[in-house]
Amino acid sequence: MTTRRKFLTAAAATPAAALAAPAIAQSTIRWRMQTYAGPALAEHVIDPAIEMFNKIAGDRMQIELFYADQLVPTGELFQALQRGTIDAVQSDDDSMASPTEVTVFGGYFPFGSRYSLDVPVLFNQYGLKEIWAAEYEKVGVKHVSAGAWDPCHFATKDPIRSLADMQGKRVFTFPTAGRFLSQFGVVPVTLPWEDIEVAVQTGELDGIAWSGITEDYTVGWADVTNYFLTNNISGAWIGSFFANMERWNELPEDLQTLFNVCCEQSHYYRQWWYWGGEAALRVNGTKMELTSIPDEEWATVEAAAREFWDEIAAESEIKAQVVEIFKQYNADMEKAGRPYRYT
Repeated sequence: MTTRRKFLTAAAATPAAALAAPAIAQSTIRWRMQTYAGPALAEHVIDPAIEMFNKIAGDRMQIELFYADQLVPTGELFQALQRGTIDAVQSDDDSMASPTEVTVFGGYFPFGSRYSLDVPVLFNQYGLKEIWAAEYEKVGVKHVSAGAWDPCHFATKDPIRSLADMQGKRVFTFPTAGRFLSQFGVVPVTLPWEDIEVAVQTGELDGIAWSGITEDYTVGWADVTNYFLTNNISGAWIGSFFANMERWNELPEDLQTLFNVCCEQSHYYRQWWYWGGEAALRVNGTKMELTSIPDEEWATVEAAAREFWDEIAAESEIKAQVVEIFKQYNADMEKAGRPYRYT
């Protein structure tokens, strides 16, 4: 497996033309892509899409996929993509530290969504797609496609049954989620993805607020935590596919279309994989006990989220525009009622 050190050593010792030499045919376009996910999670969130792309593209183009932190740390993914060190990325805006006005909304924007279908509707019908495209074009990156992942729940060693139980909890989470949760006494901790399981075992972390229960079981976190909080601060993670703008513009139109189609297929796969998994593991899972914070107490967290939205909106015109879209969308869903929102 290629490591970051081996990759950089090879890059320094090998001429650029040789490094980019295709493995299948001399004319094959070859991309390097890194995902935020480790191998166990990538098996579901990205591997099928890239395998499909490579199979269909054949000798015309091949994408070599690298997992979390293999070439560069997740926090440096944007810089590597912008420079062209990596040709494509699958990540959220927040954890890869994109220098855009929309970065704060990637990953888990508190209570921005209730269900996974909210994300594609927000992007395709409420205007977020155009805003993301414009913001990334400003910094030389192609925003290819956004989709929904799982909700954001706490998985912890000790039970959380009230807001008081969050006090002092050292939790691995996303930057914006951590910023929001810190007002409830949560201590956000940033570590490499592959170190999380051991950090929980050694006591460096008290828990994780990075995923739903499907990922907890898939990546091994359910083996080192004892409790799963059913309340969540977001119904779906917003993640995206990105490409270096120059590399993207060099592709023939049909290969751009193929990449888009495979990204959309990836979004669809996650819709049912997460949705079914979240329910099945709550009902049939045996590794974690489910806990809940009473609705009336959790309502204070939801109220705090709306104040947080206004705080974000005050930072720039673009952020205010996006927050207004979230407000309008959620208001529409509340008026629509069941099954869109439960009022």
